[in-house]
Amino acid sequence: MRKFTLLLRCFAIFMKKINIFNIHNSHEFEKMALEIFQFQAENNLVYKEFITLLNIDIYRVEKIEEIPFLPIQFFKSHKVVSSDEAVQHIFLSSGTTGNEQSKHFVTDLSIYEESFTKGFEHFYGSISAYTVLALLPSYLERDGSSLIYMVNDFIQKSKNEKSGFYLNNLEELAKNLVELDKNNEKTLLIGVSFALLDLVEKHKFKLKNTIVMETGGMKGRRKELIREELHQILREGFGVENIHSEYGMTELLSQAYSKGNGIFECPPWMKILTRDTEDALTILPEGKSGGINIIDLANNNSCSFIATQDLGKTYENGTFEVLGRFDNSDIRGCNLMVMS
Repeated sequence: MRKFTLLLRCFAIFMKKINIFNIHNSHEFEKMALEIFQFQAENNLVYKEFITLLNIDIYRVEKIEEIPFLPIQFFKSHKVVSSDEAVQHIFLSSGTTGNEQSKHFVTDLSIYEESFTKGFEHFYGSISAYTVLALLPSYLERDGSSLIYMVNDFIQKSKNEKSGFYLNNLEELAKNLVELDKNNEKTLLIGVSFALLDLVEKHKFKLKNTIVMETGGMKGRRKELIREELHQILREGFGVENIHSEYGMTELLSQAYSKGNGIFECPPWMKILTRDTEDALTILPEGKSGGINIIDLANNNSCSFIATQDLGKTYENGTFEVLGRFDNSDIRGCNLMVMS
């Protein structure tokens, strides 16, 4: 009987990898999130032990605000998976000297591919309509980047031969940007912040048909800038009205996007909550700054409920902004266990 019940649950999760992309409203989201929570609380050994040590009865969790969020550090020290399926790919965070990398064990790459494709197209339309120019040197210089995997897929889906990665060839990139924009070609320039700054220091643009999207991070190459200052420099350098942003991470299979002013929107299968920085189990109301908790239903075979080290604020319309990072390396209030 137990084995039959487990098979039914596995089948239900298999169906959800299709159904999560058909969520239409908050009621459908909450229903599916609670079902995935029940599955992961029983089948993800790391998450299960975390919940047990919190002394939470999973069968009394009736709304998403009551779901415990797994501290993101566990992706550095444990194999966070919710099934016995073979691992198809391992995504690695960039890490810094002396710090262990996060590892996201992905058992079904097709879910990731569907998530990032439908997520982008939810906000921007078909990726095949764009020329994709990628300026991501820090990511290209290492292995295991989930961002590189996503952008490479975008490039493959693009129908323009000029789509591709640009590492150090900024002259060629600048020439193509000007030419594509002049020819009224829809263009996506996606780049890490320091590389975009390098580009506008050498070239000035007046772009009308190009989306400039930063993925954040100076990666130790430049002094960190506040978002307003960074975007002001990039707006002037590229001659555009708004700088777009992508919010994603190694531990997620979904991304949020901002079309300007640092205000992000999630696709329908993703949601942001904020938690009290002094009490990690308390969810804050909209408009209050706190630690960012992410529900990513595409993570149905790892963990869909993650407490990040980012600080942010949510709004009533479902949008959010990222305000910074926790100063300390551990999420305050989440250090409730030491697991081998």
